[in-house]
Amino acid sequence: MTLWKPDATFYPSPRMAMEAPAEKIAYVAGLNCGRNDRPDALLVVDVDSESKTYGKEVGRLEMPVAGDELHHFGWNACSSALCPYAPHPHLERRYLIVPGLRSSRIYVIDTKDDPGKPTIHRILEPEQVMKRSGYSRPHTVHCGPDAIYMSALSSADGKGPGGVFMLDHFNFDVVGPWEIDRGDQRLAYDFWWHLAQDTMITSEWGMPAQFENGLVFEELLAGKYGHNLHFWDLRRRKLTQTCNIGDKQQLVFEIRPAHDPRKTYGFVGVVISLEDLSSSIWAWNQKGDRWEVKKVITIPAQAAEADELPPPLKGFKAAAPLVTDIDLSLDDKFLYVSCWGTGELHQYDVSDPFNPKLTGKVEIGGMVRKKGHPKSGPLLGGPQMVEISRDGRRVYFTSSLYSSVDGQFYPDQLTGWMAKADVDANGGMKLDPNFFLETGDLRLHQVRLEGGDSSTDTFCYSS
Repeated sequence: MTLWKPDATFYPSPRMAMEAPAEKIAYVAGLNCGRNDRPDALLVVDVDSESKTYGKEVGRLEMPVAGDELHHFGWNACSSALCPYAPHPHLERRYLIVPGLRSSRIYVIDTKDDPGKPTIHRILEPEQVMKRSGYSRPHTVHCGPDAIYMSALSSADGKGPGGVFMLDHFNFDVVGPWEIDRGDQRLAYDFWWHLAQDTMITSEWGMPAQFENGLVFEELLAGKYGHNLHFWDLRRRKLTQTCNIGDKQQLVFEIRPAHDPRKTYGFVGVVISLEDLSSSIWAWNQKGDRWEVKKVITIPAQAAEADELPPPLKGFKAAAPLVTDIDLSLDDKFLYVSCWGTGELHQYDVSDPFNPKLTGKVEIGGMVRKKGHPKSGPLLGGPQMVEISRDGRRVYFTSSLYSSVDGQFYPDQLTGWMAKADVDANGGMKLDPNFFLETGDLRLHQVRLEGGDSSTDTFCYSS
């Protein structure tokens, strides 16, 4: 669908996005994790603090097939449509592109007619996705200026390299694989870009055999999971540089570049160090025609008794932080880091990206603490997927990582929940005591906000 004028939720700069009206609806991916034969669902949650149904589920769209494992998803179009070289400036932010990580099925969900009652517009079946793209296990979705981009964790047969493929903006057909020259890149996970620098960045998890039935700890301890960050020529679709973070740094996950198009730095989270079970945040920056990567934050493991810990960690007598998501506010000031294992959400001032300062923390859940919310008893899980409002004053987070991995670190049957923290403009945050959603067997994962959020849009003009 095209418009005569650009969508009102597209913004030339991060500052203009921050000044936009606050979100009133959140869309949240919910997965049924094998304890029943019900399908996954997309939830609609009321996030308007003035509403009588604030913090409650106000809508639900169940998928037609069980076993998809909804995970990450994103908008069909965003502020990148305003870039000078965007061929489709009059798209609208209407559809959510929702892949099943386990099934390789992709749902195109329409939110326009009634945002509280989304409907399925189209389904791309796994066979079609794999035949046209050559990939399976779709993961991250980004709305680009020329197409919808989607990462995938492996080839169609589950054994070859993962990568990126594209969907058409208008009919959502799979266009094909994105890479022309992948070099020796094999593992894939997240991706994003610096459009002004014509650079894509990709990270690494593992092959399907290394995660679909849970992490394989023998291979983890042998350093066989992802530990590289890849830099690509975006226009030529060619790998230009690989930075090896180190074999002891395993599971290079979420990528968050600076939002200001003049800046050439960004952050990536590393889930676990084999040396001491710590997690870390690394920053990249462009130096001439090369990219450099440096560790800027270390989050140590916390000592614990063996009988308090899940089986994978009993012998270590420590709770690993397990940083599984990070998110950067639109003004590039605050970085939020989820410590899923220890049950903490950290806030860092990254105004100087190579010298972050811890400015806030909330505690909820955790393998050992199981700390509750003001509206709950003890909780399993911890802050996992994180989403920041455009103005940076609200941070939403959910509790589930991936169904088979959930059970390894939270064997007492983690259930779904969503919470929110309120942020002080000068730093610091606290849990909102009035916002807490529990969903039982339906475990919650990624959050998308009405009108866009901090991990959706790309901007081509500076504030």
